[in-house]
Amino acid sequence: MAGIDLNLLAVLGALLEHRNVTRAGERLSLSQPTMSGALARLRQHFGDELLVRSGREYQLTPLADGLLPAVREALGQVERTLRMPAEFDPEVSVRRFSIAISAQSILALGGLLRRVHELAPGVQFDMWPTTAALLESGRSLPGYDVLIAPEGSRADGEPEVLLRDRFVYVADPANPRLRDGRDRFTAEDLAALPHAAARLPQADRITGALDELGVTPKVAATTGGWLPLPFLVAGTDLVAAVPERLARRVSGAAGVTITDPPFGTIELIEAAWWHPTHSTDPALTWLRRIVREVAAALDSGPVLPSQRQPENGI
Repeated sequence: MAGIDLNLLAVLGALLEHRNVTRAGERLSLSQPTMSGALARLRQHFGDELLVRSGREYQLTPLADGLLPAVREALGQVERTLRMPAEFDPEVSVRRFSIAISAQSILALGGLLRRVHELAPGVQFDMWPTTAALLESGRSLPGYDVLIAPEGSRADGEPEVLLRDRFVYVADPANPRLRDGRDRFTAEDLAALPHAAARLPQADRITGALDELGVTPKVAATTGGWLPLPFLVAGTDLVAAVPERLARRVSGAAGVTITDPPFGTIELIEAAWWHPTHSTDPALTWLRRIVREVAAALDSGPVLPSQRQPENGI
């Protein structure tokens, strides 16, 4: 142990979590040459490559995969040992929080940063996208203070529900299947039209609902998330299913119309997770309270214009 730089433990943890030298360096605010040098020392110490390139991505070796739980526990123990049991004062804090958050949650929780800045002007955020690879790995929590993602993601711990949403369809207003005053698509329309879809686990629920209607969607384009879809379908005959809160925030900018799906309501729930080692951190306890308050202040749920009750009985 005397010949080992224990700073390498944090580097090892970041490399195993992110499986990418550049992203791990960004997480630790270290340059790529520094990270590459640290990886070389770790490889020499363990006598193993740890990370091996597979196409454009990296994969963990069996040894590295087996190290991950022990490294997590070691880093958590170091954090618990060194953490000061002081109160958190938001007015003077310069804490930097790390949050992994989905695009639809960023749009829905648009007031979060404003509220935090009002209460804690010195606090900063590192916000990371909740990519499909991150969620499917099941190894995301220890590297972030809070993770906000669709319920059902493979994160440790019990999720706390923040938002409830549902899927709707977006399309160009000039879509040929919306002519003659029609304001929604039928199953026959969705069978005939080309689709754009997100490569996310939640998209399988849409495919399943269409299958029950006897519709096999003709997917002409795919994206890594929901946010690009309204912009992708604009000016085309494409249709896409997206979360309604996101659709309402961007439909004007994208120039698309929003319609009800023919398969009823498919609920999409956004939840928050945090690692058990973060449960007693006063700063994170404060942050989670603010997230809850902002989420609770939202309306009870998105409603399409056709579902709104008329004012004054008109």
